[in-house]
Amino acid sequence: MEQPSVIARRDGRVGLIQLNEPKSMNALSGGIKAGLDQHIPAMLRDAEVRCLVITGEGKAFCAGGDIRSMGQGQRAPLAVRERVARGHDWTRMLLEHEKPVVAMVNGAVAGAGLSLMLMADIVIASDAATFRAGFPALGAVPDLGLAYTLPRAVGFLRAKEMLLTNRQVLPPEAAAMGLVNRVVPAQELQAEAMKLAAQLADGPWSLGLTKTLMKRAYDDTLESFLEGEAMAQAMAFASEDFAEGVEAFMGKRKAAFKGR
Repeated sequence: MEQPSVIARRDGRVGLIQLNEPKSMNALSGGIKAGLDQHIPAMLRDAEVRCLVITGEGKAFCAGGDIRSMGQGQRAPLAVRERVARGHDWTRMLLEHEKPVVAMVNGAVAGAGLSLMLMADIVIASDAATFRAGFPALGAVPDLGLAYTLPRAVGFLRAKEMLLTNRQVLPPEAAAMGLVNRVVPAQELQAEAMKLAAQLADGPWSLGLTKTLMKRAYDDTLESFLEGEAMAQAMAFASEDFAEGVEAFMGKRKAAFKGR
């Protein structure tokens, strides 16, 4: 029986999406794109899923675009624009949705795979991972939001260096520069990433508001941001989770948040 290009499953309140074409290093083939089109919105809509984890099977997280699909007949500007725009659907979903997203980076990351990784809120990487922009080697520009997300992660100058020179970044430097949150031994990656995801999944409804505020922080004026902050806090204080948090604090017990 042929294996699906993308595997999606639930582990308690954590949703897991795994790219599953290891022979091609999980390059974004038509099958993987279709799987992401299907499973990302489904997981984000699922009320039982409170945190989403994205990872790859085999030695790569995602090697970027599928070079096999970039033949001469696939290069018409309107066709390219349409293909890239379809990927923007799940770019927006992951960056803007209230649910926390964790990238569990098991191996090599390049090109649009780096874009996908940086759609996550927290990145946990194996010490076997490698990171490369990829696009300069093909004469292409960064896509799926990479020129937007990478400077926000590592700073403008470091981002320009990665995007213009295509140099490889190894795990210790990736952690030091803020490209990933944490590097762990390969054999501990799944346990560490899923432990973190479970912690986020058990968190309060206000985590989604925090994501929204942090996104606004880059674009808003101070006054607009502070107004949004006040509104968000008013919403948080009115939630069941805040009532539970206060009660748990006063009772010196761990809060049991319900995400509402």
